[in-house]
Amino acid sequence: MAENQGERMHEDRARALSFGGVASLYDKTRPSYPPALIDTLMAFSPRRVLDVGCGTGKASRLFVERGCDVLGIEPDPSMAAIARSHGITVDEATFESWEPGGRMYDLIVSGQAWHWVNPELGVVKAASLLHPGGHLGVFWNRGRPDSAVEEALEEVYRRIAPEIADTNVAAKPSEEPHDRLREFAHGDLFSNIEARTYPWETSYDRTSWTEFVSTHSDHLRLPESQRRALLDALGDAIDALGGTMTYHYSTLLVLAKRRM
Repeated sequence: MAENQGERMHEDRARALSFGGVASLYDKTRPSYPPALIDTLMAFSPRRVLDVGCGTGKASRLFVERGCDVLGIEPDPSMAAIARSHGITVDEATFESWEPGGRMYDLIVSGQAWHWVNPELGVVKAASLLHPGGHLGVFWNRGRPDSAVEEALEEVYRRIAPEIADTNVAAKPSEEPHDRLREFAHGDLFSNIEARTYPWETSYDRTSWTEFVSTHSDHLRLPESQRRALLDALGDAIDALGGTMTYHYSTLLVLAKRRM
């Protein structure tokens, strides 16, 4: 799952479960994660990995490829089905309600999904599932276009979808999640709490960009006619700028170690 890390997002279950209707498109268009991030987490030599909010299994697959035994937790049946089609074992549940049955893990990860977890429960439950010295690593792909593209896209949002002009994270990524650092420090369960970033970039054309943003929950919840008009206008703006746009990603990892 995805979106920005706004407060109390976990309470909006309709939004959290809005991705199932576009599960195939989500799997096609959402970016993966940079190898350097996976290298960081694999440096801890994890064998058993739990992927919270695994979605279609984008992060899970990267750890399976590195030889890990991965279990995904995903509340949306359509997203879970696609993850299974990629060979990922998935339990359908929210993290808060999931019953681990005594299973313990070396590493718990969450890509684009930790903001859907109740912050009053998530860190405590994660700590209870990690072996002492194990790690919790949650990460988000955040990105920004060049300034000229950003201005052109913002004009489209102001004109057609002003209600998400200031909050859509595709054009306006959220700030560093200092609240997550505080959240991980709560209860003194974790140490070595830190944030790391991994920069990379890609390019989008009209089709790939409009497909990408159409999988964001704030866009999904717009009325159909408004959403179609917005996507068409965004595509026109990209065409007017030459047909492609460079997008600068910075994948953010918030990492913590379970106290011994």
